[in-house]
Amino acid sequence: MSDAIKHECGIALLRLLKPLDYYKKKYGTSFYGINKMYLLMEKQHNRGQDGAGFASVKFDMEPGQRYISRVRSNKAQPIQDIFAQINERLNNVMLEHPDKRDDAQWQKENMPYLGELHLGHVRYGTFGKNSIESVHPFLRQNNWKHKNLIVAGNFNLTNSGQIMEELIELGQHPKEYTDTATVMEKIGHFLDDQVERAYQKCKQDGISKRDASRVIADRLNIQKVLRRAAKSWDGGYAMAGMLGHGDAFVLRDPAGIRPAFYYKDDEIVVVASERPVIQTVFNVDIDDVKELDRGHALIVKKNGETNIEPVLDQLPKKSCSFERIYFSRGSDADIYKERKELGKNVFPQILKTIDDDIANTVFSYIPNTAETSFYGMFEAAENFLNKQKTATILSGNYNLSASEVTDILSVRPRMEKIAVKDVKLRTFIADDNSRDDLVAHVYDVTYGVVKQTDNLVIIDDSIVRGTTLKKSIIKILDRLKPKKIIIVSSAPQIRFPDCYGIDMAKIGDFIAFKATVELLKETNQMSIIDAVYAKCKKQKELADDQIQNFVKEIYAPFTDQQVSDKIAELIQSPDVTTKVEVIYQTVENLHKACPDHTGDWYFTGDYPTPGGNRVVNLAFINYYEGSDARAY
Repeated sequence: MSDAIKHECGIALLRLLKPLDYYKKKYGTSFYGINKMYLLMEKQHNRGQDGAGFASVKFDMEPGQRYISRVRSNKAQPIQDIFAQINERLNNVMLEHPDKRDDAQWQKENMPYLGELHLGHVRYGTFGKNSIESVHPFLRQNNWKHKNLIVAGNFNLTNSGQIMEELIELGQHPKEYTDTATVMEKIGHFLDDQVERAYQKCKQDGISKRDASRVIADRLNIQKVLRRAAKSWDGGYAMAGMLGHGDAFVLRDPAGIRPAFYYKDDEIVVVASERPVIQTVFNVDIDDVKELDRGHALIVKKNGETNIEPVLDQLPKKSCSFERIYFSRGSDADIYKERKELGKNVFPQILKTIDDDIANTVFSYIPNTAETSFYGMFEAAENFLNKQKTATILSGNYNLSASEVTDILSVRPRMEKIAVKDVKLRTFIADDNSRDDLVAHVYDVTYGVVKQTDNLVIIDDSIVRGTTLKKSIIKILDRLKPKKIIIVSSAPQIRFPDCYGIDMAKIGDFIAFKATVELLKETNQMSIIDAVYAKCKKQKELADDQIQNFVKEIYAPFTDQQVSDKIAELIQSPDVTTKVEVIYQTVENLHKACPDHTGDWYFTGDYPTPGGNRVVNLAFINYYEGSDARAY
């Protein structure tokens, strides 16, 4: 994605099912869990670079001994920073007590972070500020072990305000208004309630206060706590939590919008946001890593009992297609195939645009994350040429010489590395007057491989705002003086805001929306803008399930091609002399490439939860009224 978009978060939960001494003897270190957590988080650094956090829980510690540890960072390299802090503290203890290097129990009792239960998080912030207080995991502390709650998630809720009001109605006074804090307090309220009920039952059964702690831990019903807490949540989420006494859970939203995968054997239970992360870190087969079903929670009790429990009624599956297009690592077997299919599926449109002239076309990609879809596009080009070669050879001309056959078979599509990002420029801060000129040099271009008679086809993952294309990429491609520049998006046109975890909240930022507004002006149809605004305002007081997405009417008068053509005009600055065309993937072909991941609301406006329609209406109202506020 050439436009910088903050998105997603990554979670990693690891439960060690054996005593620490087991890992010390088998793997040579008591720090097995910490080491694996570092890998789980580092392998997901693509999901978040604003901040990172790590927390651990130790089992069966004596009163007065610390059993919860947490470290967070919002520095430039947050994962490296938090594990540097952890390693420093661990190494300092070991330097002071070299005789305890082989004593796993002593290490657990005397060293921080060395527990049986770990939770990690990498963050891209879409709600709240990027202060250290906004970095997960969040901690809700209490002197009762069972009431200590640690939460981290990959999520956005569309109705955080409603949930805040519900907490106030329950008599709470939340100390801050962030969606994570709100979620944690909602879970915490029902956790407190169940602990109190369990304690009263212990009293009735004549169980002493000291012994009640163990009984409460056994009797706590995490499924019930989550069901009561999450019943009004509207959004996409994979929510992970740990309790002070040792229970843990991961809950996935009812539409399966946000991803979560798990693996279990007799040594560990692990959950992560991406499947290949688990495969790589624990060297397990793809079939052994399972996807957590939507609306279900993976619950690990302190005694190690692990179950997948239904929590919320399932909605139709609408897992995020942007995970497949861009956000997740392409090392996942299915995602790799799907991204190649995206490139293959858009090729017929490319072929039409270049008039089947592959011989005079150079294919490339920007940025590096578009490489896999580029392979698919290139294979489609090779297949097209192979059919032409076969037809030529079998055309009835039986007098072809060996050299002529060789010439026919040697024709291949032309693949080149055209643009290379100069990462050094990204960290340079300049004044606004010179920023645009610097942005134009973020990419270097390869000279001497494109002729003036060549079409230049560049594939991107997706085109969101078009800013980098206009200010940088197209300008540098224009220096090569090709016959035509064709920008290809492996994703359809982004027309509607996301409200489930991707930082695309303002509809006025989207190049597809800007292009459509220009078309409305040119065709004297701006009255549609006013009419949609009036309809959106009229719905403001309705319940979420009664709201319609009237913003779709903005796009209704025009074909996808008309919008694409206008986008091409908008991203071509006056100093660019080469003709520019833009091709977008169709929604139909997106679904062909990713048939099991049909979440497409940013392309179609078909939101999987009722709160999505409220968000898109508010985003449009903000645009119309000139407000820079977020829609959620």
